[in-house]
Amino acid sequence: MDLQAIETKLAAARTRLILDKPFLGALVLRLPMAAADPNWCATTATDARKFYYNPQYIDSLSMSQTQFMLAHEALHCALSHFARRQHRIQHRWDLACDYAINPLLLEDGLTPPPNCHVMPQFLGMTAEEIYPLIGENDQSDTIDQHLFDQDNQSGGGQQGQAPDKPESQQPQSGAGGDDSRRDDDRDPHGDRPLDQPSQQRRGEGARPMEAESGRSSEQQRDGSEDGRGAPTPSPLSNDEKQTLEVQWQQRLAGAAQQAMQAGKMGGSMARLVDHLLQPRLPWRMLLARYMTALARDDFSYMRPSRREGDAILPSLKSSQLDIAVAVDTSGSIKAAEMDEFLSEVSALKGQMRARVTLFACDARIADGAPWEFEPWEDFRCPAKIEGGGGTDFRPVFDWLHNQGRHPELLVYFTDAQGRFPSHEPNFPVIWLVKGRDPVPWGQRVQLN
Repeated sequence: MDLQAIETKLAAARTRLILDKPFLGALVLRLPMAAADPNWCATTATDARKFYYNPQYIDSLSMSQTQFMLAHEALHCALSHFARRQHRIQHRWDLACDYAINPLLLEDGLTPPPNCHVMPQFLGMTAEEIYPLIGENDQSDTIDQHLFDQDNQSGGGQQGQAPDKPESQQPQSGAGGDDSRRDDDRDPHGDRPLDQPSQQRRGEGARPMEAESGRSSEQQRDGSEDGRGAPTPSPLSNDEKQTLEVQWQQRLAGAAQQAMQAGKMGGSMARLVDHLLQPRLPWRMLLARYMTALARDDFSYMRPSRREGDAILPSLKSSQLDIAVAVDTSGSIKAAEMDEFLSEVSALKGQMRARVTLFACDARIADGAPWEFEPWEDFRCPAKIEGGGGTDFRPVFDWLHNQGRHPELLVYFTDAQGRFPSHEPNFPVIWLVKGRDPVPWGQRVQLN
């Protein structure tokens, strides 16, 4: 087997992705490639820093299958699968990540390699949405190896496990000159700032990103000095995960913008990327910030009564807010989620002088609604709210229009799956959205 021919094949597959599928190609281009030791890498692997491959495995694939594996590993990184597992069981999470990626690549025209599980029913779903649908005893093998965590057990029975090594033998973070935590102003061959002189760099010209300083060209291709391939990389630290998550999110946004400008972005891929790039600030913080800004007390310099003298002194004035709150009572919104939202509004109301008008609406406004609470009244959720039908947002806006009401703010808690008014009202609207659906106007806040 000619290792140089394998490298040429990978380079050709990457170039083809850049030309035909610029979104995937731009992501793959940001992932340096390294031949791995077959003792731990049976197919391909990634640690969000590099693309590791078994040369014999790559040699057995067709060109389209090679593109599939390159894009597969790049999407693991771009979708931040290495940072989103949290409390979930490692093997089930690894399966969920693969099941989220593979249908997207199949829809995009790439050919999966043998033993690759593709579940079309999961197309467009995130790994978090797929995870609860996977059986607890599902022992299916992943097509690749995920090297993100200390307790990683992915890689499948046919692929073998990464050998345990003493800490002294594990490659340290940043060793080999590919520490992904470095800033752009760092030397790509080490941690030395670019403005410091280097004897090794003089007269050498440009090097590929995956080249490692101080090694022969043969050792650079193999990834290790004994020619067996790169050893098992060290797991990511928490700091590395956070840094890489930000870097890959920026790369994801940049790649998506390039592909959309070129008109080469698939529908399912575009929807998934749009969902992942939604702001992830806690909705409680955003809602509190907005309502507090509206209710901010201010000073008045109006001329006082003559009885108080001729001096004009600033006096503190406080205005009363008029806030409308609407809750989507269709079947997709759970009672516990509704109670949590109303409790948060109640807590905010207690911090400011606000009259709150509460709507409950599915396809129509619920019987007895709206309910109004003056600033001195406790905000209470009605004992029973009818709902569970379809979703239509227009009745709430129609009621406000017919009553001549112009609230300082309308907050609508919903999944955004319904009929919107054709025109934006002349008051601000915040949509607290559970799910991925867009809104035509107003400020959309993604519920975590």
